[in-house]
Amino acid sequence: MASGDAASFTPQGHMPSFQLGQHDSKRTVPLTDLQYGHLLNQGFNFVTTPITNDHFRSRVFGLVREHLAALKRSGDDGTSTTTSSAGEPILPPLTPEDTSLYPTPAVNTYTGFISPWIDLCSPNRIISSISRQVLNLEINYANFCGVRSLVIPGPARDASRDGGNQGLAQYSRAVQEALTVGSRLTFLIQMPMYREPGAVKQVELLSSLDSQAVAEEESNEVDLFTSWDSWNHIRSICDYDMRLLVALKLPKVMPEKILQNRWFSEPLHYLTLGPEIFQSNKAGYPSLSKHHQQLIFDYMRLKAAPWLLLCDLGPDVSKIRRGSDWSSPSNIDTDSCDQFPSLSESQSSEVKSGSSTTAATTTADNAYMSYIRWLESQQPPVSYLESNTLTSFQDWLQSPLQPLADNLESATYEVFEGDPVKYEQYEIACTEALSEWKQLGKPTSKEGVVVIAVAGSGRGPLVTRALQAAESTGVRVEVWALEKNPNAYVYLLRQNETAWGGRVTVVKTDMRAWKGPLISDSAETGPVYGKVDILVSELLGSFGDNELSPECLDGIQHVMARPHGISIPSSYTAHFSPISTPKLYADILSRVPVEPTAFDTPWVVRLFALDFVAQKVPGHPRIQQAWEFVHPIPEETLRSIEARRSGGVVGGGGGSMAGAAGANDHNSRFCRSTFVCRTRGVIHGLGGYFESTLYESQLEEHKGEKVEISTHPERIDYKSKDMISWFPIFFPLKKPLYFPADTELEVSMWRQTDDTKVWYEWLVEAWTWMGPSTRIKVASSELCSSRKVACLM
Repeated sequence: MASGDAASFTPQGHMPSFQLGQHDSKRTVPLTDLQYGHLLNQGFNFVTTPITNDHFRSRVFGLVREHLAALKRSGDDGTSTTTSSAGEPILPPLTPEDTSLYPTPAVNTYTGFISPWIDLCSPNRIISSISRQVLNLEINYANFCGVRSLVIPGPARDASRDGGNQGLAQYSRAVQEALTVGSRLTFLIQMPMYREPGAVKQVELLSSLDSQAVAEEESNEVDLFTSWDSWNHIRSICDYDMRLLVALKLPKVMPEKILQNRWFSEPLHYLTLGPEIFQSNKAGYPSLSKHHQQLIFDYMRLKAAPWLLLCDLGPDVSKIRRGSDWSSPSNIDTDSCDQFPSLSESQSSEVKSGSSTTAATTTADNAYMSYIRWLESQQPPVSYLESNTLTSFQDWLQSPLQPLADNLESATYEVFEGDPVKYEQYEIACTEALSEWKQLGKPTSKEGVVVIAVAGSGRGPLVTRALQAAESTGVRVEVWALEKNPNAYVYLLRQNETAWGGRVTVVKTDMRAWKGPLISDSAETGPVYGKVDILVSELLGSFGDNELSPECLDGIQHVMARPHGISIPSSYTAHFSPISTPKLYADILSRVPVEPTAFDTPWVVRLFALDFVAQKVPGHPRIQQAWEFVHPIPEETLRSIEARRSGGVVGGGGGSMAGAAGANDHNSRFCRSTFVCRTRGVIHGLGGYFESTLYESQLEEHKGEKVEISTHPERIDYKSKDMISWFPIFFPLKKPLYFPADTELEVSMWRQTDDTKVWYEWLVEAWTWMGPSTRIKVASSELCSSRKVACLM
């Protein structure tokens, strides 16, 4: 629901900090403690280490070369998948000559790199088998040493290339096995953002030993999504394991925004930056293009912001001589005072060196590092809405409230009240309604007084705003505060004494049971009840109607004065769009063992790491309206409801539920919308939003002017900018739905009721055109339903 109190936000100007790592692809042995310390002093936060060395590589290449030669002599090219594996080589265990990595106090701070020369995608069974064995051997050994995260080189080819389907399946299966082998490790798959033409392959793969291998021809056409397709295949085979993340390699030429958004929604852990993406500025120093800078700034807004891994960008620590032991800095002369100057001598030396050769060398050595740290300082400062408090709610699943069934705690109300924008809009709506009531000279239900009822008052913020609106307009009002929560009722009574000066009548009641303002109560006539001129409520949920605002307002509508009575809000609409949210899907999937209804629940969540898969096209917006509710409802509808409840109407469907009286059928809804997707992708559910008209002007000269609130991503900034009371709602699919390019996603959605509860049902179908008038269905989700977790009336 709502996020935190605005007062708890950090000051504007806070910027995300960069976590920087250093990777040297030529490094074949781990760093010494002295070398590691040097890098930490340069400002790096972590470093990478190989698991094995060149000796191991030579041994593996020799083994593969020998077996490939034997296969050639026997007339076997190694590509047959039906040949017995009895004669395939088995990799011998590691020896001390094969690795320089050992358990040390610092090893658990390293990121391990699996040997980049393996080829899990090779169509040659000898090469793919040995590659898988190397992978598992290095995982096992790294796990033993205490390494906590490993980078696995990405697939050498994508499914769209020759032999790619088989190779990618082999690769994905190997990664799935790796997750089992390294059950306590985090794995990062090193993926390029896209297969960039002209990108140089720096490592000689085991596949180079296969004389039968066909060299890949570089295509003139660039398919931007093949790399993402491969990643999607890998993580799907691995069932969205939350220990499987992406190390995304940034390209020299940035792709179009649609691909950047696609990767933004993925579980990124590293952004890897190589020397090829940098350009020299006028002063000759390395810099990044504006497009690269903006991408980094955007990705840094994520709650789990990716770390930056500088690959082959220095500084060169090989000049720091290695001792005979890891922890023995043998190149330090402990007898020399120059190695350990006093603080004053050190400061004096720095001042004198100014532009000395030493300083120049250090600057040159750290040019990339200096630029990245400068870039860190150039990030646009985050607003208070994006501070740590609100950022912590990014993609965090919250169960929707049951406001009618449960009594909320004071802390929950306090969170709602932390949004000044919502209550400012409500006060403006009340002010406009009272002002126009006065200008139009409309009659009141009580002589000379406009009667206002706040339904569901909570701790009273709307009551306060209604009183302030009356003061600013000079209109006399009588205010009634209704609240069913017995605990909040006590608080309201206290507020009336301390803040409202006794001007409010507080009533403990379910609004649907309230008979109206009490005018008189005598033994002869009994209680006499009046009517309400303005009914104010804040019953809206993340999808507008999901917290049963229609049902609640139906139940109290009979107290409104006719025909002049006003409801604030007067209407609200629900909106939705198919979205890709792999991190949310993985989160929900992990909950299923202990929460079987996880995929049946429409979750309240601050959607952030998402990709809107649909594009804007004429007649088909990216975010579309589902349905609308308007208040007050027509009188004939009220009469029909009463007739059904009293048995005056036989039958009644109760939405989709036969046997119910059907008294709430008028609040059931159905919609079917078409979304156009130009590029292929995958969706994990529907993102839901709402808009509400609090008050629309009744003056002829201001006709069409409205006071509104909105969570619609494309309209919130000009209707209720910075409003944080409501997060979006997420309707998950039980299985991700993959669709090809140029697909139409048709979404069917129902709001169902059986007179005792309300729930939603949703279905997504993917269609593609085969000709001018022919479509075929290429994919479909299950019919999803929230009936098991329905909102109780």
